[in-house]
Amino acid sequence: MANEIASSIRLVSLEDIRQAQSRLRGIAVRTPLLESQLHQPDGATRDDRRLYLKPENLQPIGAFKLRGAFNKIVSLSDEEGKRGVITYSSGNHAQGVAYAARALGVKAVVVMPANAPALKREATASMGAELVLVGPSSAERQAKAEELAAQHGYVIVPPFNDERIIAGQGTIGLEILEDLPEVETVIVPVGGGGMISGIATAIKLSNPSVKVIGAEPELAADAQASFRSGKIVALPAEQVGRTEADGLRTQSVGEINFEHIRKYVDDIVTVSEGEIHEAMKRLASDPKTVAEPSGAVALAAFLFHKNQLPRTKISVVVISGGNIEPQVLAELKRER
Repeated sequence: MANEIASSIRLVSLEDIRQAQSRLRGIAVRTPLLESQLHQPDGATRDDRRLYLKPENLQPIGAFKLRGAFNKIVSLSDEEGKRGVITYSSGNHAQGVAYAARALGVKAVVVMPANAPALKREATASMGAELVLVGPSSAERQAKAEELAAQHGYVIVPPFNDERIIAGQGTIGLEILEDLPEVETVIVPVGGGGMISGIATAIKLSNPSVKVIGAEPELAADAQASFRSGKIVALPAEQVGRTEADGLRTQSVGEINFEHIRKYVDDIVTVSEGEIHEAMKRLASDPKTVAEPSGAVALAAFLFHKNQLPRTKISVVVISGGNIEPQVLAELKRER
């Protein structure tokens, strides 16, 4: 059955990603690459790796999700756009859909878990989206969105399991290669797999020698388990809900995403909650790199799992988002 599903999935092409890049001009920020010394210890021993940060927290919605959401919604037919769109998200994709829908004059409904950070719920509502709150399970919010779509004719804009979404997120990979052709390793957070699918596709189809590594919390290590076993592994909502990285609490990667991951990703590593917290603390030292927990997992992998990463010298770490609760940011700054 798994092979039948895989054979029916069309992998995103480099041309798909280039088309998305054209659609996103003037909408998504072309975020810079910032060379960083965050990994250099205070002692005498130096880390000879060069680290660059890709701060997607600088997007208008504070996260990378705008790229895929806009690429999906702008690609709808006039008839589909008139019906409105619906999505299911713990926060950043919700904001991406709300922002894109408002820009394109399309009605947006967003199904969110009631335990999503208040900052993300309020931001989504402020952009005109209608919110529907459900329980913490990702399966529950997807089921509710599908139910409402069937009732009202809304077009579903999935958070990750969609070719247009993947192509939009893949524009991050194109920018990395254009701005740093000598890059050797790119480390990307993994939740449902939309961003790593797109970035890995863009990079491997352009320069197969570059290593693409996923990073996810130990408490939500479904992507690593899937990658290791060769089949999609789902984890209980109660388990993944324990990680502070709320944007990575997805119970499993998408089927379309998994096929891209299997083909283009080199490995997936996991990080502890303490490591995520330390990475957030270091990133909070610069306003341009402030990260929410989900946005800090790739840096945590770079800082604390050197032995599990490729032995390369030039790495890019993607900061996927910076929508952090104000009180959490204040605590991080006090700890420094």
